[in-house]
Amino acid sequence: MKSIYLQATILECSHDELSAADQQLIAQAIAATDNSYAPYSHFHVGAAVRLQSGEVVMGCNQENASFPVSRCAEHNALNAAAALHPHTPVDTVAIAARDSSHQLQQEPVVPCGSCRQALLETEKRFGQPVRLLLYGARCVYVADSAKSLLPLAFTDFE
Repeated sequence: MKSIYLQATILECSHDELSAADQQLIAQAIAATDNSYAPYSHFHVGAAVRLQSGEVVMGCNQENASFPVSRCAEHNALNAAAALHPHTPVDTVAIAARDSSHQLQQEPVVPCGSCRQALLETEKRFGQPVRLLLYGARCVYVADSAKSLLPLAFTDFE
């Protein structure tokens, strides 16, 4: 038996260390939280997808009493981008969340496993990494690829 060591590098930065374009993308993800429908979890998530063309597509979570049919913000934003701009690669995705009192999360919000896989599928589709901006009021995590969040991805076994 042997151990396998997996390593990922994710940067933690302050908001003012980000470029103006990244700050604007985060602001759009925050704005998308206002359109969230989260009557069960009270966890309002917004995502903003910046395409290689510079176009931005937003999404937010939409819950349902039948939990398996609820949709995450990241999935909704990626699906909208694919529907509106099917041949334009995704460059960066920003994600933000608010709690039931409408306060922004202090720590960076991270995608669920299903969304991590969807982000990886987007990387595979366009043959390039998707950069992630995971917003928290205290700091922002920056990952150069969704692969950083899911090192043993399902796509690795194809």
